[in-house]
Amino acid sequence: MDTVKIAVIGLGYVGLPLARLFSTKYTTIGFDMNRARVDALMAGHDATLEVSDDLLQSAIANGFKCTADVEDIRDCNFYVVAVPTPVDKNHNPDLTPLYGASTTVGKVISKGDIVVYESTVYPGVTEDECIPVVEKVSGLRFNIDFFAGYSPERINPGDKLHTVEKIKKVTSGSTPEIGKKVDEVYASVITAGTHLAPTIKVAEAAKVIENSQRDINIAFVNELSKIFTRMGIDTQDVLEAASTKWNFLPFKPGLVGGHCIGVDPYYLAQCAQTFGYNPEIILAGRRMNDGMGEYVANQVVKLMLKKGIQVLNSNILILGFTFKENCPDVRNTKVIDIYKALQQYNVNITVYDPWANSDIVKAEYGITVINQVPKIVFDCAILAVAHNEFRTIEISKLCFPKSVIFDVKGIWSISEIDGRL
Repeated sequence: MDTVKIAVIGLGYVGLPLARLFSTKYTTIGFDMNRARVDALMAGHDATLEVSDDLLQSAIANGFKCTADVEDIRDCNFYVVAVPTPVDKNHNPDLTPLYGASTTVGKVISKGDIVVYESTVYPGVTEDECIPVVEKVSGLRFNIDFFAGYSPERINPGDKLHTVEKIKKVTSGSTPEIGKKVDEVYASVITAGTHLAPTIKVAEAAKVIENSQRDINIAFVNELSKIFTRMGIDTQDVLEAASTKWNFLPFKPGLVGGHCIGVDPYYLAQCAQTFGYNPEIILAGRRMNDGMGEYVANQVVKLMLKKGIQVLNSNILILGFTFKENCPDVRNTKVIDIYKALQQYNVNITVYDPWANSDIVKAEYGITVINQVPKIVFDCAILAVAHNEFRTIEISKLCFPKSVIFDVKGIWSISEIDGRL
């Protein structure tokens, strides 16, 4: 592999920024099965907004190419798989995208090539699940004819400060020599540096516990929020006071969705169960966080009843639908849980989100999201996502004087609201 030629498979929130970065140093081709996505990228626009139009168009001008034709990546020798790893409705890991990507790699990989997986998985998936697919399709032998690595993604959607090159990268290889080669390729573009893990399984485990740790910490403060609400104490005030100690961890209560924190713990939990261990803390954290949408809805209804507002047929505004602020990503958003819980009270719900793609929301969740400030006045408003647009919105003009205003994210003044987590 004197000359590295890279193919990045999967051009979503993870794959595209990485492919663009690789293209600054290596011949790089991005592959995605979604032709509409490929066409839009080659036209110079990334709908996820992770790569700016200027950066993308500059990369294309300098030779970066996106394709939906598998033959276009046949001449590559360093394959990077960056496809999603979701869970199904029962919270079981869904490896279907990984199997599909591994099949794609198997069709084009040649002797001496390396395939590196970036998708979040539990320890063992790369070597026990993905590589056998590559072997079967290609007819090549693992660690004899071709090699593998694992370098878990650390993309933070919507974060323009901690971009891919500024986040330290964990790397690994199927042999010590391949580990060094994989590390060298990544280190050549990751300015924050790399950490070469001793094995692929160690790298897989490191990734899956990163977000599991955050999930458990958020679950703890969500539980505190429930306790302090019953006691009539403002949780945000408590956390602010506690944060004056140097080693207090500054986690805040809220909804836990997205493709990482709300998913990764299930991968670790299933893995643990296959080894005969029931992970009590991990699953308890998941139960707590998965129930926060319904909890918010119930708190809102209680506040409406206390104010004498008739809940039946009331008009409720939900501000925000994406899984986090200032990005269009709606994958595994927990705002839908607030919406569904409120529906049970036969209310009229309007969801306003200037960032969300209304067509994608309609297709994935079956609900309507508007992208402009609504024109009617509401009996209740729920701030669910802390978009910058909502920090300065004149919420009083959207509500009646006695309306309930609930701030899930804790960004509005306590004097302007009726409740928050």
